[in-house]
Amino acid sequence: MQTGMNLLLWTSHVTAQHFPLLGKLKQAGYDGVEIPLFEGDAAHFKTVQKELANQGLRCTTVTVVNADTNPVSPDAAVRKAALAADVLRQAAEFAAKQKVNLAIEYLNRFECYFLTTAADAKALVQRVGHPSFRMMYDTFHSNIEEKNVSQAIADIAGQFIHVHISENDRGTPGSGLVHWEETFKALRKTGYDGWLVIESFGRALPDLAAATKVWRDLFPSPEDVYLKGLKFMKEMWAKAK
Repeated sequence: MQTGMNLLLWTSHVTAQHFPLLGKLKQAGYDGVEIPLFEGDAAHFKTVQKELANQGLRCTTVTVVNADTNPVSPDAAVRKAALAADVLRQAAEFAAKQKVNLAIEYLNRFECYFLTTAADAKALVQRVGHPSFRMMYDTFHSNIEEKNVSQAIADIAGQFIHVHISENDRGTPGSGLVHWEETFKALRKTGYDGWLVIESFGRALPDLAAATKVWRDLFPSPEDVYLKGLKFMKEMWAKAK
């Protein structure tokens, strides 16, 4: 198991000003961080990657598609630009050549209409049918949409390669209503041993706060999230053996 912290708690674009934060997360005990890929070019991210290596951190990334690169657009030209299952298979082929894997995230019915359950995401993964295209599991969305957490996780065994640890209010993991003991036991039962990445949102980024419907402070400080959250994850993972 590897632990990570999603940097969207602080920024949607990692720059040199965030390098000290990387050091704090490394010192706290994280194996890596999740880097937002919303803007910037290859040269910029090579600089970020160099700093990650200097800090001894690994990374995963997170991104979104917009209206002009929508793989399920009714416009064939837009689907092609998105690089629908046939489009995503092409993206997976490209990812394989770069030795990376893609994991699609299902959200909840209040945020989208396309994929809103683990079963939906699994069906798409199977339709794409490429080993470099899988799915991820997010405890926040699952808490809203799934009727049985254990069954949902069991049903996607072998299909998911990434996990977001996110509280029901997007605050500090372990402070809310997510079925944590059941979740960790179910994850371990499938044999999952990949990334557990804390995803929490605050009000530091107005656009992101609006998109995630964060209207009030959900935690005392970012430190509360990444310090208590990491301790909680490790304890729950060990307990779930």
